[in-house]
Amino acid sequence: MSKQNEPHISTAADVAALAGVSRSAVSRTFTPGSSVSVETRRKVLAAAEQLNYHVNMLARGLSKQASRPICILGGNLSAPYQASLLDQLTQHMQQAQRAVMVINTAGGEHSANEALKQTLHYRAAATIVLSGSPQASLIENCLQSGQQVILINRMGQFEGADHIGIDYTTTMADAYHMLSRAGCEQVAMLSSCAQSPSIRIREKKFLEAAFQADSEVQLVRAGPTCYETGAAAARQLLAGRNRPDGVFCVTDLIACGFIDVARHEFGLRVPEDICVIGFDDIEQAGWVGYQLTTFAQPLNTMASAIIQLLNTPDLPREHKTTLFQAKPVWRKTVRISPSAINP
Repeated sequence: MSKQNEPHISTAADVAALAGVSRSAVSRTFTPGSSVSVETRRKVLAAAEQLNYHVNMLARGLSKQASRPICILGGNLSAPYQASLLDQLTQHMQQAQRAVMVINTAGGEHSANEALKQTLHYRAAATIVLSGSPQASLIENCLQSGQQVILINRMGQFEGADHIGIDYTTTMADAYHMLSRAGCEQVAMLSSCAQSPSIRIREKKFLEAAFQADSEVQLVRAGPTCYETGAAAARQLLAGRNRPDGVFCVTDLIACGFIDVARHEFGLRVPEDICVIGFDDIEQAGWVGYQLTTFAQPLNTMASAIIQLLNTPDLPREHKTTLFQAKPVWRKTVRISPSAINP
């Protein structure tokens, strides 16, 4: 398309000319709290509507920290948990009137680095790193650029970053004791070869809880963090001599794969023959075919805490880390009900 045929984008000068006011009057009309007469405001808004004029908030916000866009950095964004987390974050950003730029790191480090450069060109105010696989080098680039960096479920990494996470010490102890109180004597943990920070700490804290109870746990990593890994682990575990009667899966997707194979290939009943617990409380966990007992991360509350951090970037360091409880969601894959548990 030639420049001659390109559509005209209305400017503030166009609005001023049509309304018969100064350019500064247009600017004041669209600046909250600025002084402008009722009649001038009426003229400017009428002209803006006629011309389909919109304020260039990006250009206006380059000099204002609170108006700059926010970068969200994450991989595997189609996975149920990541999609739910991204949904909550973007909803809260929209309500807070913050523009968002999402970088999908699944394309590899080079591709993500190129995209990240664009956020620096736009002077993004902060980068939020979703739990999972974004490379450490990308996070270091953000910190070195002077951005505020907020890490989700990546505790203990990167001095200078803000942290939002789950109290895994308490949560994983709860997960182990749920299986113990259900009478499970052969416990297994199904994990992921991905070994993201959140996966590693779930493994560590669950094994510590078992050790403190003087119990051994079979640890199986049969593949990446996905449904197929749970299915593969089920085939490996259930065909052996030391078949578990209680299984903790580090994500709900792994648990769903395990349950399907346990039921349909080995004829086992859940929870009568084997108890299964997941983590994340994704949508599929509540489906009739699973009714999975799991732990729910409080995504809405976590997103609200992130907005608070964005609004107060100069908080003292001791207020830059926030831990939340992932509460158990009791369904039908554990033999014991919450009312039967004595604290």
